[in-house]
Amino acid sequence: MLNIVLIASQNDETAALCRELKNSGFHCSIVESENALEFVAKHTVNGLLIEFNDSPEMELLYRQFHDESNLPMIVIVTQEKLDSLGDYADDFVVSPYVIKEIETRINRLTKKDPDSSTGQIRTAGIVIDPEKYEVYVDGKLVSLTFKEYELLKFLTSHPGRVFTRDTLLNQVWSEDYFGGDRTVDVHIRRLRSKIEDASHTYIETVRNIGYRFIKR
Repeated sequence: MLNIVLIASQNDETAALCRELKNSGFHCSIVESENALEFVAKHTVNGLLIEFNDSPEMELLYRQFHDESNLPMIVIVTQEKLDSLGDYADDFVVSPYVIKEIETRINRLTKKDPDSSTGQIRTAGIVIDPEKYEVYVDGKLVSLTFKEYELLKFLTSHPGRVFTRDTLLNQVWSEDYFGGDRTVDVHIRRLRSKIEDASHTYIETVRNIGYRFIKR
């Protein structure tokens, strides 16, 4: 049974979410942010589900979890706060959400596919190592979230091919994903900020259609 820590305020909504997770076979604990680090240090935890708050205190907490633990971290964020979301989380879900979506994301992040290809992908100065979940650009290690990594891996595996947002949602987030296609745009923007610069352009926006990895 996966032990999921829900870092959020105690209220009817979070209580209902935790109850739904328990009904689906997870073990769920609701913890206030000020007690989160201590709780996680004392218990066996498989993943973090965090209610987004853009306060300086919460920003510090996100960074601490990102830098000091290997725990998958999913952030619950409203549409209005989406652009304020940092790059520390492995994934995010937009509120209002569907519980099945959260369950699917937790399972995907806590159970990375052991049967994925072990062969490295090398293209245009980018090296992707599926065994280590690492990405290098011009020999420098780039820190990507799990979804950014999966998105880049999928695009580089099909250079030159244009994918619609719906196709990317199905291929990278799976057919069980219930969120809107803006999720793809946000992840593409963040991915570009990490792998591209003035002299490197890898991902092209195809107007009114979607995205493609530029074939070299």
